[in-house]
Amino acid sequence: MGESRADRERQIAALRPQYQRDLAEGVERFFEPRRDDCPWCGGELLTTRLRTTDLLQHKPGRFVLDRCETCGHIFQNPRLNDVGLEFYYRDFYDGLGEKQLGELFDGRGESYRKRARSIIAHDPAPKRWLDVGTGQGHFCAGARDVLPDTSFDGLDFTEGVEIAAREKRVERAYRGMFPELAPELAGQYDVVSMFHYLEHSTDPDRELRAARQVVREGGHLFIDVPDPESRFGRLLGRWWLPWLQPQHLHFIPVANLRARLEELGFTVVAEEHAEPHDAVDLLAAFWLMLCHVPPAEDAPWLARPPGAVRRAIRTTVLLAGVPALIAGTLIDRFAIRPLARRSGMANAYRLIARRN
Repeated sequence: MGESRADRERQIAALRPQYQRDLAEGVERFFEPRRDDCPWCGGELLTTRLRTTDLLQHKPGRFVLDRCETCGHIFQNPRLNDVGLEFYYRDFYDGLGEKQLGELFDGRGESYRKRARSIIAHDPAPKRWLDVGTGQGHFCAGARDVLPDTSFDGLDFTEGVEIAAREKRVERAYRGMFPELAPELAGQYDVVSMFHYLEHSTDPDRELRAARQVVREGGHLFIDVPDPESRFGRLLGRWWLPWLQPQHLHFIPVANLRARLEELGFTVVAEEHAEPHDAVDLLAAFWLMLCHVPPAEDAPWLARPPGAVRRAIRTTVLLAGVPALIAGTLIDRFAIRPLARRSGMANAYRLIARRN
């Protein structure tokens, strides 16, 4: 335990100079100009939906989500540019965050198997499946238990997909941007999945057009995204985990996504709300609040590591919050999960669409 902590402290110390150079120029350079219209429908009646900060990594910066009053689309405005996306993604899924995120995804095997079973009613034995935004490929590894004869490939712009190939969770790994790689993959896949991917993309419509290229005729596109119409998004405000600022750039109401898929030549064959719901809303909200109160833990984007007193205060506050975390877990699982479909509490929705 002590050696692991010492290794992490050395890693943070090695990363600190580069982060401090990045921040010395200010965070304003990480953003594009603010938009006056909706990126989904072009509507010009925009209202502010949320103002927040980075509640997970606690990197500097403030982020705004606007809502289009014409179509209901919610989007980050101003949006991060490529430099900003690199800065805020850095050390989240890889680097400092690789081990922690890997352990989290490793523990979700049953949820991945349930996802895979959802396709069986529409295609009981797909030959080739491409998971876009695969991360480290944990879904593909779990889905193989359900579909042992399916070849699972992964695509991602982070080095996670190379980890997926190294750990043999995917058969083929494609690293890069999906729209740019789509022409070489055209018509090759029975299923293309996008699990909590579209909300990360800078241009969801372009991603959907790429998917239409890659899915063969009669094949299926499988999408899970956060539901911006969930009641939890209003009740919990900035503490609702699916807002996930600054990574989540777009939140698409289900009616909008259905309509766009139909325009692109898909037929929606399934819409699910209860099944993709992840029963963690209160637990995650309590955790985000709890981590926001005490001094921050050491990170390379801090000018200097916290001293012993600040570390002791943080530990004390986190331990005091354990009962709230337990209560949140119980309420999520036993009170809210059964109501997810009927009460509009589901935090995500799923669409499965067949390419005509």
